[in-house]
Amino acid sequence: MKLKHFTFLLLTLCFFFSCQKNEVSKTTIKQDLLVDLTKLNNEIVKFQKLITNTSSQKEIVEQFKKSRLAYKKVEWAIEYFAPETARFMNGPALDEMELEENRSFEPHGFQVIEEMIYPEYDAENNPDIIKELNIFQSNIKQLKSTFEVITISNDYALDAIQQNVFRVITLGITGFDSPILQSSIPEAAESLIVISKSLEKINAGNTSLSELKKLTAKAQKYCTENNNFNAFNRAFFITEYLNPISKNIKAFQKEENIKNVKKSSPLNPAIETLFDKNAFDVNAFVLSDEYNFTKEKAVLGEKLFYDKGLSKSNDRSCASCHHPEKAFTDGLKTNVSLTGSNLARNTPTLTYASLQNAQFWDMRQLDLEKQSVDVIQNKDEMHGSMENIHAKIQLDNDYVKLFKKAYPKTSKPEAWQIQNAIASYVRSLNAFDSQFDEYMRGNKNSLNNEEIEGMNLFMGKAKCATCHFTPLFNGTVPPSYSKTEHEVIGTPNEASGKTLSPDKGRYLYNKMPQLVGAFKTPTVRNAAVTAPYMHNGVFKTLEEVVSFYNKGGGQGLGYEVENQTLPFDKLNLTVKEEKALVAFMKTLTDKKYQ
Repeated sequence: MKLKHFTFLLLTLCFFFSCQKNEVSKTTIKQDLLVDLTKLNNEIVKFQKLITNTSSQKEIVEQFKKSRLAYKKVEWAIEYFAPETARFMNGPALDEMELEENRSFEPHGFQVIEEMIYPEYDAENNPDIIKELNIFQSNIKQLKSTFEVITISNDYALDAIQQNVFRVITLGITGFDSPILQSSIPEAAESLIVISKSLEKINAGNTSLSELKKLTAKAQKYCTENNNFNAFNRAFFITEYLNPISKNIKAFQKEENIKNVKKSSPLNPAIETLFDKNAFDVNAFVLSDEYNFTKEKAVLGEKLFYDKGLSKSNDRSCASCHHPEKAFTDGLKTNVSLTGSNLARNTPTLTYASLQNAQFWDMRQLDLEKQSVDVIQNKDEMHGSMENIHAKIQLDNDYVKLFKKAYPKTSKPEAWQIQNAIASYVRSLNAFDSQFDEYMRGNKNSLNNEEIEGMNLFMGKAKCATCHFTPLFNGTVPPSYSKTEHEVIGTPNEASGKTLSPDKGRYLYNKMPQLVGAFKTPTVRNAAVTAPYMHNGVFKTLEEVVSFYNKGGGQGLGYEVENQTLPFDKLNLTVKEEKALVAFMKTLTDKKYQ
């Protein structure tokens, strides 16, 4: 009997200390975070003193860089647990807009300050800089209060750390959050410190942790030794360091039996790297669970997609403007309407269209379901009637059978299912099997030296990846993928570049001055087969597109585009670099179009 009591007591103690260990683990990660927030605040205080004393630009810029490095140590948690606050600490120096209410908020944080101190610094801006720094400190204070009360469990800590690796890949090394100073490379190194530092608090004896420490140390050293922004080899850095780090974090998770966090982003929680073939879940972009993708829905949707009976005159289908052999575009500058006149805009690709949060060039619809109805009922496009289409489908036995397979819970086809089926077919058009994809998954022979140079230019000097985010190469912002961006680039009305396009884009639906000429950032995937380019099809070749950006967009061409979001200074790409950039973009072509 005494032996039983002793065994029970021993088991109880083991359980107690196990729980204590887990609780300490959580608290310690949080304590480290709070300490790092205090260090960040201290750097901001030093920054304030330099501004108050009207110090030299060199001193101010150096302290600014130190402050950003301190931020990078806590960015993983701020971005994950307090994204709204993060937006006003290190977001783009562009107005934050709430389009539903037609109102906007001024930007705040590092990128706003960066424009005030570099490349030129004027002491007259000191009051504004002090104001920004005060706001920054208020945000730190708010964050400390938040992190003091929340519990950071191991599963969420691990997910946040993994997401931060993806952030380094997609934003950190591209110059997205340091567009002028281009201090991204040393900052990327600082961002990686948290990985082993936090995971060893979960279990310092984990076998994967040893390899992680080695990898992060090598990655940091590589950044230190190769800190030139334009010359940095991102292709090497991602494949040799960041992808292996990502895999080892997943291995750590499995060894510790830490569960996946549900729906933290559209990324499938089981992936080892951002470039896995099944990395993205299309269902994360639907507005209702009943719209979720299934193969049966896609089969039905494909039949509807090619059915000319959806148009009023029975002579035009979705495929009339979205040709499958051209990655679901039509090769025309602008399509022809039913009345014989030209439509205002170019036909965009439907490949990867499901991995964004808005549809159409002007982003007027949020999902593919509404997009299909908009096109079908548009008098210039198909001029169909959803009511009439629904009535016809209910009398078609072949359709009724397909609807039953796709929607087994309903007794007969319903109107919303027509939209959802077409949308489901579009959701099936994401192959992720290009040369680029193969390279990122380990096939070193998939890209040649020129194409690798082009990738490094795309993610670096050419600044393409600051709008076309890797690996979707569209405007859906990683790693949360909760927002799809628009840009104002000052597109010309004709290839000669003499006049600006008169199309006001998103402004037509949201009357805000920032949105005049704003258009959705489309994917560059399959761009080699989707010419011509831009919302008006003004450019026939990728070479023309690259040349336009190299000149600084509309402002670079001399147009008055006060709200241009694209940097208007020249990229200074050489002819050789322009050629390499085009070569890389061609590697984003899916196998079926090669």
